[in-house]
Amino acid sequence: MFLLTERQGGFTLVEVLVAMAITAFVAVVGYTTLDAVISGVERERQQAERLHEVNRALSILARDLRQVTNRSVLDEFGTLESALVGGALARDLLVFTRSGWHNTVSAPRSALQRVIYRLDGDRLLRASYPVLDRMPQTEPIEVVLLEQVASVRLQFLDDVANLRNGRGIEVDRRQWAESWIADVASPDTVVDPPAAVAMTLELQDWGELSRLYVLPPY
Repeated sequence: MFLLTERQGGFTLVEVLVAMAITAFVAVVGYTTLDAVISGVERERQQAERLHEVNRALSILARDLRQVTNRSVLDEFGTLESALVGGALARDLLVFTRSGWHNTVSAPRSALQRVIYRLDGDRLLRASYPVLDRMPQTEPIEVVLLEQVASVRLQFLDDVANLRNGRGIEVDRRQWAESWIADVASPDTVVDPPAAVAMTLELQDWGELSRLYVLPPY
């Protein structure tokens, strides 16, 4: 006579291992997907912040150049300096006098401002002086406009009548001046501001950006 016994409830070891393996696989896939989504969102956020920084810097430069005025100044050495100086042979990247300096507190100062753009390592700086004709002890106020800047190249057009088109809608800048400075052989001489300034900005992460700024007439 054979005795039949009921099978005990529960899972076998093999079934438990299979279930654990499936759970681990699903968890890994889920984590990988979530990590990819989070990384993508972070990259998009960083790109958006970078775009804002670049647009802000270019907007400030465009605002300044739209208000260039033909007012020469005395530098800290007492030397007469042109209203606009810049380029490869200049002491700073770009220096000029601009109008429209807001005076919300009615301070006893001019509405004109002397502005300096310079490249410090990989940082594009904007400096401004509290006075036009400065003394040796006059210190500028500097702010960092943009970081990760590899290089900045400026070119200057003397007269809009010499403006020529290149291929398509491009502007032919082969005859533009690389520097805008007075004749160093003639002390205390100045040059009038150019008609236009072209800037090629090379960023370490985005490559080259080109902008053309037409200056106001004098």
